[in-house]
Amino acid sequence: MNVQLFIPCFVDQLFPATAFNMVKVLEKAGCTVTYNTNQTCCGQPAYNAGFWDDSREVCSKFIKDFSGSSTDYVVAPSASCVGFVRNYFTTLFENTSRMAEVKQLQARTFEFTDFLVNVLKVEDVGASLYTKATYHDSCAGLRECRIKQEPRKLLSNVKGLELVEMNDVETCCGFGGTFAVKFDPISISMADQKSNNAKATGAECIISTDLSCLMHIDGVVRKKEMGMQTMHIADVLASGW
Repeated sequence: MNVQLFIPCFVDQLFPATAFNMVKVLEKAGCTVTYNTNQTCCGQPAYNAGFWDDSREVCSKFIKDFSGSSTDYVVAPSASCVGFVRNYFTTLFENTSRMAEVKQLQARTFEFTDFLVNVLKVEDVGASLYTKATYHDSCAGLRECRIKQEPRKLLSNVKGLELVEMNDVETCCGFGGTFAVKFDPISISMADQKSNNAKATGAECIISTDLSCLMHIDGVVRKKEMGMQTMHIADVLASGW
């Protein structure tokens, strides 16, 4: 199975260890992993800010960077970026000559846990992590990539991990990209509620598919000295080897 890695901007700049851990898990699962060093952004920030022409230019580069065989998968540790590629590229390139390329790319682009469970048919990677944790459903994972059970199936097979569900688990954490900047009081209040719900479970760790959510929640957790850590699921699945 050939996999082209897509590493989002903030993962590359702030959380590179997660990208390396994703590679470890994919290679252990038998994949041949490649990384195109020319890759940049998926184009989502410009699109969400209303700069569609600028976004289309970035997206065109993305299509070029990840061109390849229809049997090559593009896998990313971010449901947000994958959701953008899958759901909004068709809007940007509607009625253009690139639509065939776009649809092929959309069909082979996957979020990490979705790829493991639904393409590779892998639910146990041999990980172990002795802690009590709760899982946060990111909006993009839940609503744009339709991921719900995939992360939970993988986490249920992590030796030593006790997974407990928090109240209002499907409620947004408040990050939302530029939403956190434009509407910071609302954003902070939402993150406060999410961290309180996580803390109420007795969990020591909050896990998600999206580091953007975790970065936002972690800010509140640290500020309030709540004594919880945040972990991307790729870091969990690479633990204990």
